[in-house]
Amino acid sequence: MAATSTVPSLRLIVLLGALSTFGPLSMDLYLPGLPEMADDLSASASAAQLTMTTCMIGLAVGQVVMGPVSDQLGRRRPLLGGLAAFTLASLLCAVAPSVWVLMGERLLQGLAGATGIVIAGAIVRDYSGGVASARLFAALLTVGSVAPVLAPLAGGQLLHITDWRGTFLAQAAVGVTLLAACALMLRETLPPERRSSRGFAATGAALRELSRDRHFVGLAAAMSLSFAGLAIYLGGGSFVLEGIHGMSPQLYSVVFAINAAGIIVASQLSRRLVTRVGSGRLLAAGLTSSAVGGAGTLAVVLTGAPLGFLLVGMFLVVSAVGLVRPNAMALALEPHPRAAGSATGLMGLAQFGLSAALLPLAGVAGEDTAVPMAAGMCAVTLLAPVALVLSRRGR
Repeated sequence: MAATSTVPSLRLIVLLGALSTFGPLSMDLYLPGLPEMADDLSASASAAQLTMTTCMIGLAVGQVVMGPVSDQLGRRRPLLGGLAAFTLASLLCAVAPSVWVLMGERLLQGLAGATGIVIAGAIVRDYSGGVASARLFAALLTVGSVAPVLAPLAGGQLLHITDWRGTFLAQAAVGVTLLAACALMLRETLPPERRSSRGFAATGAALRELSRDRHFVGLAAAMSLSFAGLAIYLGGGSFVLEGIHGMSPQLYSVVFAINAAGIIVASQLSRRLVTRVGSGRLLAAGLTSSAVGGAGTLAVVLTGAPLGFLLVGMFLVVSAVGLVRPNAMALALEPHPRAAGSATGLMGLAQFGLSAALLPLAGVAGEDTAVPMAAGMCAVTLLAPVALVLSRRGR
């Protein structure tokens, strides 16, 4: 298969987009029930947020491990194994007896879910490069953004008929569905002659080479900082909007879905404009929008402005991901067609690793103030454009 000439079918794009949802699926579906989970397990807000942190650590580490594995073994077999493991880990989360056990099980869930994310990205690079790759990544993000819209809505509705444990049973059901779909529909996209044959020692060399590429590192940092703004919002949003501003879990899920819908709109805009405007300009526009939203969120919190202004700031930070991620991925992977899995995994490690480190800061001062969340969102979104400038100097 030629890496630059084959166009994937719509059915495959939808499937790959669904595989890209393990991040939001693992986070967003249970977000409306996060305060209830903390009460049920007698855990503090920070401990409850650590269940998100451990999952993000798994998502980060799993990508940097499974990306190179898929470069050597092909895409299909590691993907099927990861989906089966995700299903099992979700079932274990549903019966967790304490928040500390749940943290460990969430780590396993993240490790398994990372397989779908990194292999979906590597398959895109198997098919295409350049502008075509950016368009495919935008299409995947459009499909994948349905999960952030539906997951919190579904989570809020599930809480009418079950408790937070039921949200993990729902995640297990999604895992089974995707496992069956991949087994039936997904063929191998990396033939043996294009696989890495130098063993796992070469993986370390490939990762070291990528980490010395200033252009690649800058793009990975810009994307990761932008995503960290979203992650901090995920960690603190439910406590701020439900606890401080008195929203119900159902209303919070609606607000969250509106924010996630912004990602769909932005990714569609990116897909339509990238041929004429270019990935670089769209990436810069997304980072600028995110920075405005982050700074605005902090200003609203510090001045006590009405809730509506806070929601606008959050929306800008979240929706900007639809412009930032597909274009940063396309620009970073373009020079590395034979190490697509390793490069995708390293970007995933940066993205989810940084978010895992910063997410607990959203609740560091307890449940009664939004300042840590807003300050964190402001800091990372202002640093992201700086990383983009550094990437261009290293090009």
